[in-house]
Amino acid sequence: MDKNKALDYIRTHNLIGIKAGSERPEFLEIWMVVAQNRIFARSWGLAEKSWYNTFLKCSEGQIKCGNVIYNVQAVIPEDLNQLTDEINQVYLTKYNSEHNRKYAVGIIEDKHIEKTMEFVIREVE
Repeated sequence: MDKNKALDYIRTHNLIGIKAGSERPEFLEIWMVVAQNRIFARSWGLAEKSWYNTFLKCSEGQIKCGNVIYNVQAVIPEDLNQLTDEINQVYLTKYNSEHNRKYAVGIIEDKHIEKTMEFVIREVE
C-alpha cells in the first residue's frame, strides 16, 4: 500500500470514487481533500441514504484513486474543531473554478462541516 500515492491523487483530482459499506455495487464520485496528510470529505446532499450515513452505520468502505482501490475506515475526526479552518481553506483552494466556487463556499457552511468524515487507508486491493 502506498498512502502517499492516494494523497497525491486526491490533491490533484477533483472527483474521487467512494463506496460506503459493503452493499453498494458502484463507486460514487465526490469531493475529497487532504489536510495534514489526512483524507477528508463532507456530505453535500445530507440525505438519509447518503454515503455519510452509511459510513455511520458501517465504518468500512473503499475509495478509488484512478485504477487503485483503497480499503478505508471512515471516522469522525476527534480533532475536527482544530482542523475545520484548514479543511475549509483546502476546499476553497482546490475547488476554485468558476463552476465549483459556489459549491466550495457552500461546503464550508456549518451544516456541511458537521458532516465531515475522515478516511483512514487500510490496504490496497
